[in-house]
Amino acid sequence: MADLEDGDSVEVQGSAATPYVLKNTGGVYSCTCPAWRNQGAAIDKRTCKHLRKLRGDAAEAERIGGESELPAKSGDGTAPALLLAHKWETDHDPRGWWMSEKLDGVRALWDGERFVSRLGNAFAAPDWFVASLPRTPLDGELFGGRKLFQKTVSIVRRADAGQGWRDLKYVVFDAPEHGGTFEDRLGWIADQVGGMDPAFVAAHPHEVCEGLDHLRAELARVEALGGEGLMLRKPRSKYEKGRSTTLLKVKSFFDADGVVVDHQAGTGKHKGRVGSLLVETPDGTRFSVGTGLSDREREEPPPVGTVIVYRYQELTDAGVPRFPSYVGIRAEQPAPPPPADPGEAFLAVMRDVRPHLDAVVRRLQRAWPQGRPVFTELPEEVLDRLGLNDAGLIELQRALEAAEAAAGVVGDIVDAD
Repeated sequence: MADLEDGDSVEVQGSAATPYVLKNTGGVYSCTCPAWRNQGAAIDKRTCKHLRKLRGDAAEAERIGGESELPAKSGDGTAPALLLAHKWETDHDPRGWWMSEKLDGVRALWDGERFVSRLGNAFAAPDWFVASLPRTPLDGELFGGRKLFQKTVSIVRRADAGQGWRDLKYVVFDAPEHGGTFEDRLGWIADQVGGMDPAFVAAHPHEVCEGLDHLRAELARVEALGGEGLMLRKPRSKYEKGRSTTLLKVKSFFDADGVVVDHQAGTGKHKGRVGSLLVETPDGTRFSVGTGLSDREREEPPPVGTVIVYRYQELTDAGVPRFPSYVGIRAEQPAPPPPADPGEAFLAVMRDVRPHLDAVVRRLQRAWPQGRPVFTELPEEVLDRLGLNDAGLIELQRALEAAEAAAGVVGDIVDAD
């Protein structure tokens, strides 16, 4: 069977007039067909008939099934209790605090056996990458370099433990189980890392901040090099599990997560491709993100439902990010919520699309006054909103009849043989 190399895409003809695009992004396979886009599973757990036809049933079953190539859960999948930062406020005097560059990579706990993400998933690192790491837990960042966040994400998300890891380094900045002060932990890390493979492991450098001017100068230097910002650690602080005021992040811009809810058409030089992503925050705020998208990402944007990272300067009084720019796809996509009751979910969808569906059906009924099944003639955008593929049309017919009988919300819109 054929397959796609990382970064490749191919068009296939489906039921729609426009061909569907299949692509492989860091080992995550996607398709632009409605069947793939409307699945409730996480994006790296989805498949469709087009992917199965291209790669073969066995390859797709192995990719998303029991013996999946996806990163396995660590234990029961519980997120590790890591030290998390608060935002630095300008009225806080940083003098005497430990200062370091904030790395734009992927946070990873080394639990003594493997790398575990913030959500509790294990990263499939090669044996040669972890060979020199100790049995003692370490806290650090899988780092591929400044301005290489998306490349780093694509490497760590793969399940083949490939050669891409040679471009990464595990940068250690803390020891969760040590028990001593931060200064004690820094000394212990330096001793430990000294015996590890320097090609793949490094101790993160820190220096004592001399005051606000020193902080601002270092922030400007790091940002000019393409760095994300700075971190401040309270002197003689212990490792606290959870968000703590002993760890502060200092940035001119801030990062946050949002879910892609739509692709907005481009104009001018971007006509014919995506101009921006419509993004929704956890509190329901929606805004457009166009800055930062590459030409390739405008041609093949992150699918609807994908969690992305965006960067912004500040929030408006209404809570909308100012000057948002696209950073990349979040390394981990959260698990989908439990499915709603099928009957209630169906009725909710029908209420949402009924005006459009009614108009389409009326046009079709005028075209075929003798009466015939209408659902095979529905336009692609209606099928997308209903979450249907070709095989779902018969189920829609049955569901409409059941819903009409049970709830009376559909009305007389079925004109069937």
